[in-house]
Amino acid sequence: MTDKEIIQGLIERDNKVTKEFFFEKCRPLFCSVIKLVFDYEVEYDEMVNELYVYLMENDAAKLRHFEYRSSVYIWLKILAIRYFIKVRARVIDDKSQETPYDVNTQMVINGSETSAGADLERLIKAMPTKRYVHVIRCLIFEDKEPELLAQEMNITTANLYNIKRRAMAQLTRIALNDIKAYGK
Repeated sequence: MTDKEIIQGLIERDNKVTKEFFFEKCRPLFCSVIKLVFDYEVEYDEMVNELYVYLMENDAAKLRHFEYRSSVYIWLKILAIRYFIKVRARVIDDKSQETPYDVNTQMVINGSETSAGADLERLIKAMPTKRYVHVIRCLIFEDKEPELLAQEMNITTANLYNIKRRAMAQLTRIALNDIKAYGK
């Protein structure tokens, strides 16, 4: 299937396309998203259902705005990571026998989020290219529209995406080096 056929099938709620795309073609992609975003076990089906609902909101507005600048898989991976980083606090590990909310658990969750946030902030501060830091903060953390940021930076949107790609590569290298340092 082409990207256009996939997007059209999803918009039309074609069961065959939806099942094949989310539960076969994207399984490795979503498994990597789970490992990147969550530090606890998340059910694959639950995650996919959550993402599907998000994609189909407002008459599938997210899908309709896909511009075919990259493959649908790359676009979806970026979208999924950004979305699940924002909502991970309310994605519940359904294997737990505990109640969804209790004060002690909430304190532990907030502590781990604070720790993860501090780790991420430390990694970002280690980035030598401040322009990359600015792009990551605006696009990922502040969820600023790429077109608006490109205009503010006086560059094309295509150039912004190239900068973002290089920024994420730099952040990844720094994080991998950090992991190696912890392993020693």
